[in-house]
Amino acid sequence: MSDDMIRALLLEEYDGKVTPTLTDVSEADLPDGDVTVAVEYSTLNYKDGMVLRGIGRLVRHYPHVPGVDFAGVVESSASGKFKPGDRVVLNGWRVGETHWGGYATKARVSSDWLVALPDDISTEQAMAIGTAGYTAMLSVMALEDHGLTPGSGDEVLVTGAAGGVGSIAVSLLAELGHNVAAGTGREDTHAYLEGLGATSIVSRADLEEPAKGPLGRERWAGAIDAVGGVILVNLLATLKSGGSCAAVGLAAGHQLNGSVMPFLLRGVNLLGIDSVMCPLERRQVAWDRLSRELPKEKLAEAAQVVPVSEIANYAGKILEGQVKGRIVVDVHK
Repeated sequence: MSDDMIRALLLEEYDGKVTPTLTDVSEADLPDGDVTVAVEYSTLNYKDGMVLRGIGRLVRHYPHVPGVDFAGVVESSASGKFKPGDRVVLNGWRVGETHWGGYATKARVSSDWLVALPDDISTEQAMAIGTAGYTAMLSVMALEDHGLTPGSGDEVLVTGAAGGVGSIAVSLLAELGHNVAAGTGREDTHAYLEGLGATSIVSRADLEEPAKGPLGRERWAGAIDAVGGVILVNLLATLKSGGSCAAVGLAAGHQLNGSVMPFLLRGVNLLGIDSVMCPLERRQVAWDRLSRELPKEKLAEAAQVVPVSEIANYAGKILEGQVKGRIVVDVHK
């Protein structure tokens, strides 16, 4: 491979079918940006699974390199914000959707999209955290902004707890001193979730059981919901007065076919978490807190590293909810 060629998982579309191929592409083909990063790791997220399978309209233009996040080292920079050798991480900004993403050995992006990686987080650990873990921290921060504090003894619910966002959310909340109820539909993940710090396990069937009226029994001091659909409706009806739910993902649907009574009579808050439309300063705060507050020994339990050459095989698994924790992608293998 010549100096101006890079290795990339390239998606191409023929007659409506999307096909991924691991191939060499010219560095000149990279999209515009003032910083070029030598990528070391990316991840597989739910959106990546959709893109790899050609589901939805997340990608409009082909050929395309997926990967909604990455961590690596600055190779060249026309920006005063970063210099060669700086370690950086990128989440969001539609990278891997409208802009070529992390499944390549190099990426060219705007310096405004990058965050300096804290010194005590390696690039592999950064992607064990990834967009999912970063989103989990944004969710915790939003709940704290609305009054959630540890020490009350009340439980904080995390739905979809075995997934990427859920696994990191359980670890973070437990480390911060909260009692964490982990919601899951998979019995094989109970020991895993308890190992991350969950104090109780709640079945998906329990969470899908509707309240007998617009308000149910008050159960949760707060919640992080990565599922949506009927589970989101039900947990809003069972939040304690003044409690908040941070909603992300909505894999089970975005419709909210519920009542306004939890909002009117209990003053609950529904907090939408968007990891893309997040100010740079808050992004940096989130990563700095992750470096201090996320127990790094648990990252190994919550993540597996796979080569980019095999990542297309995992797309179906993540879309079917069969992935436990985080999938880190080594873009050099």
